[in-house]
Amino acid sequence: MARRSFDWGYSVKTTPKNVVVLLLDSLNRHEMGAYGGTNFDTPNLDRLAARSVRFTNHHTGSLPCIPARHDILVGAWDFLWKPWGSIELWEEPITASLRRAGVVTQLITDHPHLFEVGGENYHTDFTAWDYQRGHESDAWKTRPDDSWLGAPSFGRGHTHYDNSRGYFRSEEDFPGPKTMAATARWLTEDAPVHRAKDERFFLFVDEFDPHEPFDTPEDWAMRYDDSWEGPHLMWPPYAVDAIKEGVMTERDARQVRAQYGGKLSMIDHWLGKVLDALDVTNGWDDTAVILCTDHGHYLGDLDVYGRDVWGKPGLPVYKPLGHIPMLVSWPGIAPSTNDALTTSTDIHATIAEIFGTTIKHTAHGKSLVPVLSEEATSVRDWLLTGVWGREVQLVTNEWRYTRGPQGKNMPQTMWSNRWSTMPIGSMPDFKMPMPDNRAVLDFMPGSTVPVIRQPFREGDMLPFWAYAKKYETIMFNRAEDPDETVNRIDDSIAKEAEELLRVALHSVDAPSEQFERLALN
Repeated sequence: MARRSFDWGYSVKTTPKNVVVLLLDSLNRHEMGAYGGTNFDTPNLDRLAARSVRFTNHHTGSLPCIPARHDILVGAWDFLWKPWGSIELWEEPITASLRRAGVVTQLITDHPHLFEVGGENYHTDFTAWDYQRGHESDAWKTRPDDSWLGAPSFGRGHTHYDNSRGYFRSEEDFPGPKTMAATARWLTEDAPVHRAKDERFFLFVDEFDPHEPFDTPEDWAMRYDDSWEGPHLMWPPYAVDAIKEGVMTERDARQVRAQYGGKLSMIDHWLGKVLDALDVTNGWDDTAVILCTDHGHYLGDLDVYGRDVWGKPGLPVYKPLGHIPMLVSWPGIAPSTNDALTTSTDIHATIAEIFGTTIKHTAHGKSLVPVLSEEATSVRDWLLTGVWGREVQLVTNEWRYTRGPQGKNMPQTMWSNRWSTMPIGSMPDFKMPMPDNRAVLDFMPGSTVPVIRQPFREGDMLPFWAYAKKYETIMFNRAEDPDETVNRIDDSIAKEAEELLRVALHSVDAPSEQFERLALN
């Protein structure tokens, strides 16, 4: 597992020469027309789906934003060892191995976390990168433009976005449209030159829309709620039981959902320009196009207790957050629906196989080529997903089994040589607890590079990702209960799920503390 190259002995009808990955952040699968959504217009996502293999059983791995990029670009679940953080010394992104193979790599993005502490080393191995400024936490401007009056933010206070927003004079100035326009230009102006030189390329478009703020020009903002008066509610709360607790009203809830829908439809519109560029350059003929996301976004979806959930609060990974879309357009393969169980690390393994590169570190992905070529009906029997320090979840075709700490959420360990995580703009001095004299040097699975292993015990301050009001152990029978609403944790089969989780954690050499705090010894 520590070192892999890909030569499986089968072939697909046409091996793509190039790869384009289109990642739309916080893309709710159930709101896409191609997956049965009817609330919002997504004609271009549906247009892509019409020429793609539509995966119906695709799920998150490491969460949230940056850990999910780690899954895709590095191919390893890191949430069992560390929270949100940079690419580490013992691993490398797929772009490093592609560089050695002579592949041109391009990043086009408006995702600010890639250029903050906690996002180190994700962009540096691309041949070139294009950062479109101004989204959410991007520290782009030192002062606001007087034209921006702000918007209700459910207690967020002043944000970097408040400094940036007034400089968007038209729809074309918003970060999402700028990112998609830059992508279309690269596909029409640069990709043909690389083709003419017989140079293969990997284009990674990391588009932060429809992530909050759900801010759009007025036509989009009013599209699904034309009776709203006053500033739009573009900042969703991160809350549980928000309506009952008075965080928001039913009317506010409708407005927040409408603003998500407006942003989804706006970025879908601009995605159409990317698809047009692939059309005019005949890019579909030699390029695999993969559309994916990092996770969904709760918009009042109900938890197991019937409470409305908003944003990404400290809860288990319920279906709306963890069951995500993936579309794959592949030269020579007809559009279809595929029910194979997959996760984000499998995108990394697929890219590696397309370009014939070797992965030097331990990775957890399975190439999708066998199911795309119909040589196999599945590539995995289970997957793991979660947020560091909280519940660990096992997903199979039959179950979604979530196991939280069985008592106090201890012991814990963090494994890292970088020791950085997502900054909190309103609290710049709030950082992760530093390693102390209990730290030791250890080794990640398959690695000979020493890593700082910091233990945490009862009474210690933990990295903030580990905190939640309550930790859950729940199970849904996905086969009998596809909406995942009935907790089956008291069924006899829950013991089988518990044992499979224990086996799965052993198979990836998870830290011993995971077994202790989850009572899986």
